[in-house]
Amino acid sequence: MQTRFTELFGIKHPVVLPGMSMVSVPKLVAAVSNAGGLGILATGPLSSDETLQCIREIRALTDKPFGIGVTLMMPGAKENAEVGLQEEVPVINFSLGKGDWIVKRAHAYGGKVIATVVNEKHALAAQRYGVDAILATGHEAAAHGGPVTSLVLVPTLADTVDIPVIGTGGFADGRGLIAALALGAEGIAMGSRFSISQESPIHENTKRTVLSKSIEDTLYTSKFDGMDCRVMKSERALQISKRPINLVRALKNSFQLAEQLRMHWIKLFLGALIMGPKTLIQLARAANATEALDLAIKQGDCENGVHLIGQVQGRIHDIPTVAEIMDRVMKESEEVQAKLNR
Repeated sequence: MQTRFTELFGIKHPVVLPGMSMVSVPKLVAAVSNAGGLGILATGPLSSDETLQCIREIRALTDKPFGIGVTLMMPGAKENAEVGLQEEVPVINFSLGKGDWIVKRAHAYGGKVIATVVNEKHALAAQRYGVDAILATGHEAAAHGGPVTSLVLVPTLADTVDIPVIGTGGFADGRGLIAALALGAEGIAMGSRFSISQESPIHENTKRTVLSKSIEDTLYTSKFDGMDCRVMKSERALQISKRPINLVRALKNSFQLAEQLRMHWIKLFLGALIMGPKTLIQLARAANATEALDLAIKQGDCENGVHLIGQVQGRIHDIPTVAEIMDRVMKESEEVQAKLNR
């Protein structure tokens, strides 16, 4: 299946693995790219040296196009973007920041750039920067989806910009792909679906827990990591959404966060303090979030941990390989298209 997106980015199928922290690791990224899609490495938890190592690992696993994702408002993101640009990574995906400098540098070596957006304002800004496509994140998505559902966001942005739109949030199969194309998108991202695959690093118990959940078993709250965020519904998630922040736990976990960000704890704390109470509270929530994510993703503890997942979890019923997922999506999309044509 060819669209402007596949032709421009040199891929076979209009399907993307978005950069999900602690999930979109080299093995999963390469598997999606080898299956004909576009895998994007999550660099949020990585240092610049680790980002370089991961890029080289991906290149050892695939000769297909891949990308790296950078959240520009986060510490270390610009340094990771710099590594990607120096390594001439085929695709850079940026979010939450002004990425015009990334576009200029990437285009100089023939690279492509995707901007992740949740509204028309940011989509138009990204187009002015010269990005090659936008990833429109709907309300259904895992983690930081926007306030508008994909059913409304995708066609709105498709009418707003002239560049390809990739829909994300609520897509997990061939029917979703055809629906997205009908709405004006030229591809989809399937974070939750690819996260429950054999190549995904998520703990087996957490994968099995996702299979037992319905489309209603998620929470959308700003009390997890300081931004509006969709997570799997659990006792811990419900507690976080209802109770005041645990400052004692946050203080303890802030040292781990500082270590993860490769920043001295005093510098991290003073920086947040100077920026005001709102930033300090967000930092405290982010510190607690790091611990909770680690418990769910790495240790398989979904009661004491918190797992980021989209509403589409209720549409996921098995744990196949990435190649099997891609084959299913493309086969189903062809069947649906033929049925509609009839």
